[in-house]
Amino acid sequence: MKKVGFSVEQVSCSTSPLKYDASLCIGCNRCADVCQCDILLPSPEKGKHPIVMYPGECYYCGACVMVCPKPGAVVLNHPLMNRAKFVPVKEAASVKESAPEKAVL
Repeated sequence: MKKVGFSVEQVSCSTSPLKYDASLCIGCNRCADVCQCDILLPSPEKGKHPIVMYPGECYYCGACVMVCPKPGAVVLNHPLMNRAKFVPVKEAASVKESAPEKAVL
């Protein structure tokens, strides 16, 4: 069988969906195998974390985090708009004072 060579370049993007901790990652590439979007390319260096080739295509499903045997080795970084926290709003005293009272019959 004839070997065919190819080269790829990382696509630049404003998002960074995955962060790897090099001190925890063992380079098993399970995250690259399970990725539904195929954004990860197994590292050519044994023991290194995969290369995030197409960060803008990430679904943020978390499959890579769940399959990782080392907790904390890969962290999913959701976009800012998906990290919003909803805080109950307290009614201001001035609004209560200006609200018309209901008539009791």
